[in-house]
Amino acid sequence: MLTCVIRYHIDPTKKAQFAQYARNWGTAIPRCGADLIGYFAPHEGSSTLAYGIYNIASLADYEAYRERLAADPLGRENYEFAQAERFLLREDRTFLKLVSTPHGRRP
Repeated sequence: MLTCVIRYHIDPTKKAQFAQYARNWGTAIPRCGADLIGYFAPHEGSSTLAYGIYNIASLADYEAYRERLAADPLGRENYEFAQAERFLLREDRTFLKLVSTPHGRRP
């Protein structure tokens, strides 16, 4: 299992647009095959950093998921929304692998 962490640099004057974008992914991402943990918007501290986090079984599954997401009507609409509104200034993806026991579970 891999966890994809997307770090967004957003326009701080367009937090509402980012929130709409995040809500749309809340529907499209699970439908296309990833386990969405959530999207997180600035609250205190930095006004420009936001995150999207989801789990996927493997990089091969990630590639198939990305194809499904690009073909999904809401996925396409959300990509177009982000381009039209220009609230995403930068986007970085990191894939992480859990190497410890998850919190609350015994080994």
